[in-house]
Amino acid sequence: MNTMANNYSDTVVLKLGGSLIYPNGGLDVDYIKEFYKFIRKQVAEKNRRFFIFTGGGSLMRHYRDTGAEVTDHKLTKDDLDWLGIHVTRLNAHLFRTIFRDLAHPNIIFDYDTIQKTDKPIVIAAGWKPGWSTDYDAVVLAQDYHVNAVLKMGNTDFVYDKDPRDNPDAKPFHHMSWAEYIKLVGAEWVPGKHTPFDPIAAKLALELKIKAYFLNGKDLPNAEKAINGEKFIGTIIE
Repeated sequence: MNTMANNYSDTVVLKLGGSLIYPNGGLDVDYIKEFYKFIRKQVAEKNRRFFIFTGGGSLMRHYRDTGAEVTDHKLTKDDLDWLGIHVTRLNAHLFRTIFRDLAHPNIIFDYDTIQKTDKPIVIAAGWKPGWSTDYDAVVLAQDYHVNAVLKMGNTDFVYDKDPRDNPDAKPFHHMSWAEYIKLVGAEWVPGKHTPFDPIAAKLALELKIKAYFLNGKDLPNAEKAINGEKFIGTIIE
C-alpha cells in the first residue's frame, strides 16, 4: 500500500467490516481464525505493518434496534452512533487481545491525538458521533502518510445498487470519489448500508487517498491488493 520511513516494508490501513466479524447473530470464529493466521503471516514473512479498524456488524444493529423497540421515542443520531461506537470498541478489544504479542497495547479511538508506535499491529475503533470508522481510517492514513485504505467487506465490488436485493446490480471496477459520492449521497446516517461513509469519501477525495474494496472472505485476493497486483474488487480514487 505504501512504504514508510521505518523498519517495515509496507504499512496497510485495513478496515475489517463488522459483517465479517459478527455476520448473523454470532462471532464468525472460523473466519477470525483465518484472518488471524493471514495477518500473522503477512507480518512474519512480508515484514508488513497493519492498522486494523474493526466494524460493528449485525451486533451493532441488534443494539440499535433494541433501543428503538424498547423506548417510545425516536433515538437521536448521537445515541445511535454511540451504540455503534461501543460495539466497534468491543470488537477491537477482541482483536487486540488475540494479537497481544504483536499489537500496540492501547486501542486507538481518539483521532485528535493519534499515538505513535512501532508495533507491527495497531487496532483501532470508533471515535465519536458523526465520525464513522471509515472516516477514522482515512484520518489515520493521512497521519501516517499512507496513500490507500483497504476496505474488506462481504461483497466483491462496489455496485450501483445493493446486490443482495438486486441480482442485476452492476459492479464498478474503477471509479472516482466524485462518482461514488454521487451514487451514495453526501449525508452520514448511522447504520446505513454503504460501502464507504460519504463524509469519509469527501475527506479521501480531498486528501487524494485511494480505497480498495473487496470481499474480505477471499484472503488470497486481499493479499493481491496489498501486493499491488490485479485483484477482484473496486478501486476508488
